[in-house]
Amino acid sequence: MNIGGFVKTSLSDFPGHIAAVIFISGCNLRCPFCHNPDLVTHPERTAESAEGILEFLASRRTRLTGVVISGGEPLMQDDLPSLLGQIHRLGLAVKIDTNGTFPGMLERVIDSGLCSYVAMDIKSSPEEYARAAGGDVPLDLIRRSIRILKESGLPHEFRTTVVPGLHTVQTIAGIGSLIDFAHLYILQHFSGLRTLSPSYTGLRSFNETEMAALGDAARPFCGQLFIR
Repeated sequence: MNIGGFVKTSLSDFPGHIAAVIFISGCNLRCPFCHNPDLVTHPERTAESAEGILEFLASRRTRLTGVVISGGEPLMQDDLPSLLGQIHRLGLAVKIDTNGTFPGMLERVIDSGLCSYVAMDIKSSPEEYARAAGGDVPLDLIRRSIRILKESGLPHEFRTTVVPGLHTVQTIAGIGSLIDFAHLYILQHFSGLRTLSPSYTGLRSFNETEMAALGDAARPFCGQLFIR
């Protein structure tokens, strides 16, 4: 497994936990607004060794309570369960960030008890999904991952990074046909500092008024809505 980055401490990536964040290289999508482009374009990139990270986590067990596995797309890695097992044995909770296109691996890690929280990205409405994801995405995989999370009983969130030119009130409302109902749904501000597609670099994010309107479109299909 190629690990493209490691953050030793985060207070904002795993609800209720002081966590480290592991970024796995490689992704099957090409979202033009992706803010981790090196992980996508250089799947072979290795910035940290798994052994070194595990040693660090073991030395910080009295300070850390969780680990976030992000990317890239971590669920596309066949050896992910091995890494999760080693983290689990350290007594640390695990959160996984995923784009939802690998429902088989998602179900496997949930059923194994190696994951305690999942954040799943919902790129857009069904009609606009391919545009936001940078290519065709089998929506049956997305729907299956949504169903797995809902039926798992595992704490989870669905979230959408909203980008001017890609997302509108109508596309956010259309996400409801995918999710049906989410206990927790999050709208995330887009960052144009560095993106996969150069045309999105430097693009502004939605202002507060625009985000509020997008939030109003999301409220009918979620119990809790957060904007961040």
